[in-house]
Amino acid sequence: MTLRTDALTASISYDGSARSLRLEAATAAPLAPFEGSASAAGDGHVLTGPLSTANAKALQSVFPALRPQLIGGHRTSVGTGDRTGLATPGQARAFAADGGDVMPVLAQQSIREMDRLGRSARAVMDDAVFGLLEAGWDRGFGADCDHIKTTEGIDRGLEAGFVMFTLDPGDLVADVTGGVSAADAEALPWDALEDTLADLTARYVGMTLDIGHSQIEVTEQDVLTAAVKYGPAVVEAMRLYRHVVDNAPHEVEIEFAVDETAWLTTFFEHYYLASELSRLGASWFSFAPRYVDGFEKGLDFLGDAEELRRNLEAHHAISQQFGGYKISLHSGSDKFSIYPLCVEATQGLVHLKTSGTSYLCGVEIVAEQDPELFAAIWDISRASYVKARASYQVSAHEDRTPTSLAGVDLVDLIRSSDARQILHVGYGDSLNGTDAAGASIHDRFLAVVAANQAAHTDVVAAHIGKHLAPFAAAPARR
Repeated sequence: MTLRTDALTASISYDGSARSLRLEAATAAPLAPFEGSASAAGDGHVLTGPLSTANAKALQSVFPALRPQLIGGHRTSVGTGDRTGLATPGQARAFAADGGDVMPVLAQQSIREMDRLGRSARAVMDDAVFGLLEAGWDRGFGADCDHIKTTEGIDRGLEAGFVMFTLDPGDLVADVTGGVSAADAEALPWDALEDTLADLTARYVGMTLDIGHSQIEVTEQDVLTAAVKYGPAVVEAMRLYRHVVDNAPHEVEIEFAVDETAWLTTFFEHYYLASELSRLGASWFSFAPRYVDGFEKGLDFLGDAEELRRNLEAHHAISQQFGGYKISLHSGSDKFSIYPLCVEATQGLVHLKTSGTSYLCGVEIVAEQDPELFAAIWDISRASYVKARASYQVSAHEDRTPTSLAGVDLVDLIRSSDARQILHVGYGDSLNGTDAAGASIHDRFLAVVAANQAAHTDVVAAHIGKHLAPFAAAPARR
């Protein structure tokens, strides 16, 4: 596939597993911003260059579709993270075939994942740019610097050109399951909240909260609990928010996320968070509360679907009271049974995030093409699961999976629930590991997948397409 202007044609070339940038032009001038080896060829000029940051930036200057765009608050959107840098062509094909008017977010990775894989934010952007060129993508895309907990992470994303920042103050969310007292509330950082306990209770106690399918009468205990549970997180969210908007050299948009905690976000707590963040001057296009249980990595929804429907309807109703921001579904991979109800419950004002499921498509290619390499990935992932699962919502048991792969259908294993979660969360340890000969598993993995990129793109496109179809059925929004 190629992208073209009147002066330049760009494509990605493969020589086995080695990839390079190929540029063709009638004159030498359009090739000047690029690095590589240029020569005259026939009636024109050709440059072959590396997949480098300099060349990615030069491509972005020439092709507007390769520059990240704002997602927007009302367009249904889906993010598809790419842990290896090779999944983007398949993801883009899925959006082209099955995505309808859904806005694609094709550069998406959390700072946690970047650090585990030793990737820079700019490397994530570069891989997306070259992957989109390989797909011949010309429709624009979003770029999400996901689950940021530090200003340093924000700076990395801004420098790399990300336009969406998912701010995660979840570490400051308090456990209130043991109860909350007035003394606990009085101890909150009221100066940082620019508030007082008396003013807080006056704003909320006794109000009637409309959650669409019902109403809630807000009590003093509801208010104290919400403030103690989320007050410090509000302070932290505003600290991160102000750093983004004060330092952004380009337009940005914000998602707030408190989903990676152990405790469900009640409907009043959602309202409290939105109201307090708004009072302090924040604006955002998407919000990820902690939903009812059932969202686990790599598996279909495991909870009560009707409970989830009512949960989403209420969160959507609250969002409508603050301008109609989107409800964001994290750990969204492979939740096929609930996608239609998610779209219906939110009236299409929804943002889905997937990530590890695309990595597992690459693992399938490795299992088919290099079973010995897959065995090394499996052994490391299985051994590291006890530690890795602490960062994720998972319920797999390694003792229900095989220690020996002799006679095992590897693709069937990858698609089984326990193994799928073990591989899903074990990516960091396995890709950073070495095989029996001391060779880098990461390098071998990339070489196998790149050497079989056509098959890999087919697998990714088919799998991600299953995710997109229900969201493409939502009414078109802009």
